Amino acid sequence: MLELRPSCEGCSKSLPPNATDAMICTYTYTFCGVCALTTLRNVCPNCGGNFQHRPIRTRAQLVKHPARVERIPVSIDETAHASFFERYRDTPAAER
Repeated sequence: MLELRPSCEGCSKSLPPNATDAMICTYTYTFCGVCALTTLRNVCPNCGGNFQHRPIRTRAQLVKHPARVERIPVSIDETAHASFFERYRDTPAAER
């Protein structure tokens, strides 16, 4: 089951279940579109994968499988990510 995290792990912006700018990696690390595509340049600082738009869960499904309410602490270390990014900058996501 996809974990719907309530906030951006980069800037702490609220990302409710119906947020259209929520982006996730394969492990459901969650970032807003600005952090995922601009700050992180489409490389997850946790797993090295890329980001995709998080799907919207229907209201009926939210009743059965609610979104997470506990926020994840902000955890982007921009200096560390810059060196991490260098390893992946020229490698397409499918080949990382």
